[in-house]
Amino acid sequence: MRSLSRLLLSAFLTLPLSAAAFAEAVPGTITVTGSATINVVPDLATISLGVTTNGDTAAAAMTANSAALSAVIDRLKAAGIGERDMQTSNLSLNPNWVSNASGTANEIKGYVASNMLSVQVKAMDTTGAVLDAAIADGANTLNSLTFSLQNQRPTEDAARRAAVTDALARAKLLSEAAGAKLGTILSISEDSAVQQGPQPMYKMVDAAAVPVAAGEVGVTASVTIVFQIAQ
Repeated sequence: MRSLSRLLLSAFLTLPLSAAAFAEAVPGTITVTGSATINVVPDLATISLGVTTNGDTAAAAMTANSAALSAVIDRLKAAGIGERDMQTSNLSLNPNWVSNASGTANEIKGYVASNMLSVQVKAMDTTGAVLDAAIADGANTLNSLTFSLQNQRPTEDAARRAAVTDALARAKLLSEAAGAKLGTILSISEDSAVQQGPQPMYKMVDAAAVPVAAGEVGVTASVTIVFQIAQ
């Protein structure tokens, strides 16, 4: 029992020394986050449009839809859109349920077929004309119009460099305000993403291409750097 008491007392007395040694072994750090946004004019427009048709039977609805979509695709090709820049998606065929005369039950009154088409427009000045061409030949659904970059990497790298510069400036400011000196960099982590600007305004017009304003897209980079505080 006396040996156990001496062992516990020895461990208690040496604890403050271990804590002090640990504090000295682990230097202080400063963590900062820098960010930057590079705004550029987009060079790629993606249009999501489609054709919705009705028919007395499922076959009639699908046949009408296929014919209308084929006409839209042919018109898009004539407008300069390549086959690799068009992709069909979200094909659906559903019964059209309506209430019966008494309102007590639902019954099928024909069928509705729908087929969506994603179109990439790389000649930005033709975006309005492409929309107009698609609508003229049967496209009656317009889901979205978005703008982006065909090659985003150079703009991303420029945003990363600017974000690192911002982080270094923040770290210098904070360390000088605290009366400390920056040491070596312990870690760097980053996160980048495209932030699309305001949606373009557009409207349906007769005998003229749909007016479209592309604006800008912003590529934002955020960088977190951990510095060691010099002793």
